[in-house]
Amino acid sequence: MNIKIPKDRGMDRTLSIFKDGYEFIQKRVQNHHLDVFETRVLGKKTALLSGEEGARLFYDRERMKRSGAMPSHILKSLFGEGGVQGLDGAVHEHRKLLFMNLMTPSRLHDLHTITTKLWKHTADNWVSKRKIVLFDETLLLLTRAGCEWAGIPLSDKEAPKRAKELNLLIEGASKVGPKYLSSVSARKHLEEWLMKMIENVRAGNQLAAEGRALHEIATHHDINGHPLQAKTAAVELLNIIRPLVAVSRYIVFGACAMQEHPESKIKISENEGYLENFIQEVRRFYPFFPFLAARAKNDFTWQGYSFKEGQLVMLDLYGTNHDPRLWESPDKFMPDRFINYVGSQYDLIPQGGGDHYKNHRCPGEWPTIEVMNASFKFLASGISYSFPKQDISYSLREIPSLPKSGFVMKNIRINKSPVK
Repeated sequence: MNIKIPKDRGMDRTLSIFKDGYEFIQKRVQNHHLDVFETRVLGKKTALLSGEEGARLFYDRERMKRSGAMPSHILKSLFGEGGVQGLDGAVHEHRKLLFMNLMTPSRLHDLHTITTKLWKHTADNWVSKRKIVLFDETLLLLTRAGCEWAGIPLSDKEAPKRAKELNLLIEGASKVGPKYLSSVSARKHLEEWLMKMIENVRAGNQLAAEGRALHEIATHHDINGHPLQAKTAAVELLNIIRPLVAVSRYIVFGACAMQEHPESKIKISENEGYLENFIQEVRRFYPFFPFLAARAKNDFTWQGYSFKEGQLVMLDLYGTNHDPRLWESPDKFMPDRFINYVGSQYDLIPQGGGDHYKNHRCPGEWPTIEVMNASFKFLASGISYSFPKQDISYSLREIPSLPKSGFVMKNIRINKSPVK
């Protein structure tokens, strides 16, 4: 049976990514009720994948590779050059194990404890303020949490600067002009800061606790038994703290969900199971990372479409999380959909899919959930506040997206019941 795969007309659709944002792939693939669509990005024929089957293909290591897939402007800003995201095969598995060894239950519990401690400390300072913007506060808080968890020294004076730089990495990667240049500049400063730290640890001039990311990355040896180049080690250390700082957006979206669904606050405070479902629904429902890139390793045909060796392939993360074939009423916020959720490695993919050890699924997924757990518990029961009139709408055309007001809170009071 021959299937005619739809395609965009015209020479190039790169600018449409900026126009359509998170819906760039979704509106093309899902409108045709297929898993694949052809377009042209950066002047090259590109296959767009979406849905569970599209994700399975994307993470098929026999057919897809990551080397050479990520556009250079993303590497120079968001991800960095030489990091784990661009590796394949045994080299990737060896480097990925470095990250997975940092995700033990005890280390994740440690992150939960650090995050809760910082929420309590931060909220104590809110009481004397007329109002705060939750996004700004969370950005700084998670920068401190990420650095403490990773074993990176960070003074109170330095923290706002590093928080700003980390946010520039995230915000500027999808931009052009001055915002993008600011993102590249921020990466340069952050890498230099961490390279110096790594070199000091290796020289014995700075202590680093075993088991924490700074020590483990500084002392890590590649698959050939050589220490990572200092710059590469800095890139990987940033790959620990940058994703945690990015979770600040999830925290704000979760606060919006509590505001729009006030019953959820009570349920979060009283039911750990509901909190887990709430976290998953925030990750599924709200926009985070829009899509990922790979390249076909060889020529093959899939669902009637002929992939060519070296062809760019893009996987739709946001669209798969809103695929009506996978999710009932996908555009409604419904945490209870996860009560009996079984799922697979390829349906709920806000931070990628596949196996954490063998595929490129983000190892930061577990810390993300831990931070969200601690944060939502605190926002639901640790404090009380008033919600002034503001605009918490967000645009799917803006990458990364964020509620317009950043979530303003007033008249903040500390609740007597402690948050555990």
